[in-house]
Amino acid sequence: MTQTATPSAPRFEHFPRAPRVLGVGTPAPRLTWSITGASSGFAQAAYEIEVTIGNRVSSAVVEGDEQVLVPWPVLPLTSRATAAVRVRVRDAADWGPWSDSSTVEVGLLDAADWEAQFVSPVGIAGLDEPAPIVSRTFEIPGEVRSARLYATAHGIYQASVNGTPVDDTVLAPGWTSYDDRLRYHTYDVTQLVREGANDFSALLGNGWYRGYLSYMGERALYGERVALCAQLEVVTEDGAIHVIATDTTWTAHESQIISDDLYNGQTADLRRDPTQAPRVPVEIVPAGTDALVAPDGPPVRPTGYIAAQKVWISPAGRTLIDFGQNAVGWVRVRTRGLPAGTEVVVRHAEVLENDELGTRPLRSAKATDVYTLAGTGEEVLEPVLTLHGFRYADVTGIPDLTSEDVTMVLIGTDLERTGWFDSSHELLNQLHENVVWSTRGNFVDIPTDCPQRNERLGWTGDLQVFGPTAQYLYDVSGLVTSWLADLAAEQYPTGAVPHVIPNTVRDRVDDPATAAWGDAATLVPWNLFLRTGDAGILRRQLHSMRAWVDHVEELAGEDLLWNSGFQFGDWLDPSASPHDPADAKAAAEVVATAHFARSAEVVSEAAEVIGEREVAARYAELAERVRAAFVAAYVTPSGRLMSEAQTTYALALEWGLLPTEAQRSVAGGRLADLVRKSGFRIATGFVGTPLVCDALIGAGHADVAYRLLFQTACPSWLYPVTMGATTIWERWDSMLPDGSINPGEMTSFNHYALGAVADTLHRSIAGLEPAAPGYRRVRIAPLPPKQLSRASARHVSPYGDISVGWERVDGAIVVTASLPVGVGGDVVLPGSGETFAIGHGTHTWTVAISEQPAHRDFTGATIRDLLDEGEAWQRTVEALMRVGLVPEGELQALRLVATAMDAPAAEVSYIIAEHIEGGRGYIDRSHEVHAKVAAILGAAAPVPA
Repeated sequence: MTQTATPSAPRFEHFPRAPRVLGVGTPAPRLTWSITGASSGFAQAAYEIEVTIGNRVSSAVVEGDEQVLVPWPVLPLTSRATAAVRVRVRDAADWGPWSDSSTVEVGLLDAADWEAQFVSPVGIAGLDEPAPIVSRTFEIPGEVRSARLYATAHGIYQASVNGTPVDDTVLAPGWTSYDDRLRYHTYDVTQLVREGANDFSALLGNGWYRGYLSYMGERALYGERVALCAQLEVVTEDGAIHVIATDTTWTAHESQIISDDLYNGQTADLRRDPTQAPRVPVEIVPAGTDALVAPDGPPVRPTGYIAAQKVWISPAGRTLIDFGQNAVGWVRVRTRGLPAGTEVVVRHAEVLENDELGTRPLRSAKATDVYTLAGTGEEVLEPVLTLHGFRYADVTGIPDLTSEDVTMVLIGTDLERTGWFDSSHELLNQLHENVVWSTRGNFVDIPTDCPQRNERLGWTGDLQVFGPTAQYLYDVSGLVTSWLADLAAEQYPTGAVPHVIPNTVRDRVDDPATAAWGDAATLVPWNLFLRTGDAGILRRQLHSMRAWVDHVEELAGEDLLWNSGFQFGDWLDPSASPHDPADAKAAAEVVATAHFARSAEVVSEAAEVIGEREVAARYAELAERVRAAFVAAYVTPSGRLMSEAQTTYALALEWGLLPTEAQRSVAGGRLADLVRKSGFRIATGFVGTPLVCDALIGAGHADVAYRLLFQTACPSWLYPVTMGATTIWERWDSMLPDGSINPGEMTSFNHYALGAVADTLHRSIAGLEPAAPGYRRVRIAPLPPKQLSRASARHVSPYGDISVGWERVDGAIVVTASLPVGVGGDVVLPGSGETFAIGHGTHTWTVAISEQPAHRDFTGATIRDLLDEGEAWQRTVEALMRVGLVPEGELQALRLVATAMDAPAAEVSYIIAEHIEGGRGYIDRSHEVHAKVAAILGAAAPVPA
């Protein structure tokens, strides 16, 4: 039956699965395949890779079961080389069929491959002048066999051949650390180039290179001149190669675009005819090709479209559009029969406030596109040199606008979706969908914090906490690989890591080292390795990883406690003032030292993976010393922490900072009590949010974690969902319950960091958790919450589809799992502490469960038990509010019982009464309320002392 074990067509490096990949930047691209149709007993014992280059066929047989990122099997390729690759696999006895072929084409590997030079217009294209078009006409003396364009720019470009765009890529070449790495793209333009006369043109925009960048109001951080570097190579049927490369023979002229900026938008005068614009010369600008690199993943392009859901007139008389989804892109508008000179203005915002566009969160970003119409009948308006984060738009200049006239064009890196989650809970599903949309909108060439205001930067802390979730939902491996190369390139000589990558604070002189943000240098590559199995990323980044930890060691000093310098800390703790988001409950030095220990440990583990034994031992010893210093300074012998915050306990539990089981038990219980005390409301910021549910679950308090997760009061994960959110907010209360926008300066409505909890949905609720790098092994251990009747997760791993799900059926839980060839599983069924192993295929188990009674008898129970039983506690609070004992509601009641968790539940009303002004007298006057509370709890009413 092994003949049915068929590999997929090979995938190259971290590029999307496709029949053909153009312009890779390595001469020996690694290969990945999945296997379908294998019998249950199949195990790959060897593979054969066949490589066809022209008429030459080479192959190599390798013994082993590797399927992911296997080495290139033959001689390295050269620049421009094309190879067709297919693979087959064998078990202990027989070879299976060959896979389909995939084709890889190498880009330009060496600076010497470039004849093109960077050219910039002379006399036009200044900072506040119209966007230029750089062009050239050329002749091709023969029938075209193939044509490739290699192009990049200082700024962004849109290239066309004979009036047709070379493809649908936008905002190319994207944003990298331009001084160190400038990306170029490769395009197959064979169908566009023709025999005889041809025209090549490229529209240049400011982009990240020359536009406004960062919240400090700066622009042109990388240079004041836009420039193009383009090399068109055409092979005719006679074998001749014709190279058309940018040089001083090219010319430039102004376009219809009067101004363009990523933050402010685009302004175009469609009455202008670029073909009639005066031509000016170009000149070579001092920029070589040494820094040019090929992409590591897919480009930015339109990834979908959303029709307008509603068009209406606001109280101020403005035409508003609701697209029903907060997303990233631009508005396409169609006009009909409007006269020349008509001005159409499109403004964007994420939310409404007082029934008008809520633009204050944009800060100084204008987010406005302006068009002056040509009056040519039907005109379709959309920008190409900007993008916006928005759900709502305000359009002026078009009378009687209808929903059919406007479309949202979604723009982002063209990532492959790889992860899904579903459950029986509508709000939980919407929360997950919001995480998906925030991922989609904030992975625009780099991982950004937000897509709408005058920021949109690659904040290191945001990706550090969100990386595992992003890597489940989408194949972001190529994008993150590129971003990590920028991080290493921009790291300071001290080893400190800039707060944002690429670095927009390029003249910084003070030390920028901050915990959690700088730890992106270690934790992002480590998590990328865990989710993809790519040990090569550790090999490439190890120097950067070590430099960061070495720098922190120097900052911490002899006592190894990082308690100096500025820290972001547990950023945006909900208790912090809107105007001081670093003012968190968690002590900054505890957070910082915990990260020091974690990063040292990760460097040790990374070095071990790539065989650097001495390095591994050095950092393992450092990690152990930091953990000891952490315990000595911040942990009591019993397991309590100096900093009484959910985040600090979560860090200590999740990162193994507590040496004894007794301490871990006490810390887990204390964390659970802190969550109870908060009324099962969020009390963590960026640092604690990804860890708090996992820490509770790992400490045996899954019910407390789920009460926290399913909370809908503010602050909570589900509160924004109840407020109509379609993306993750930057603040837990970016919008206040009355519908007004949070007064804080930083109030984004599309900010993925706090959505890191989605990883808990995948791993703990659905039960799909990677247990070995690249999902080579998974742990299947669903922990079904009582709030759900079903849940499931599916992930496209490097080995293929993995799915896990469970459902309550007739007093039992039915668990299913499906694994691809090459993946093994360790299964722990609900209610069982036993682990057993499975192989590939589909598996089903039925587990009998005992249902909890609808109404519990609280005789002998504690107040802690009462808090954990949500319905009974809520009824108790309502009874106490009716008689005026807790007029402020639940949070007041929680404050009053916080130190009496172990007291009998039936005494809750007495305890509260004794802690309020006049409470003792209240008890003496009436016992009626206490009897009512006792009735709610199903327990005998106590006699007050």
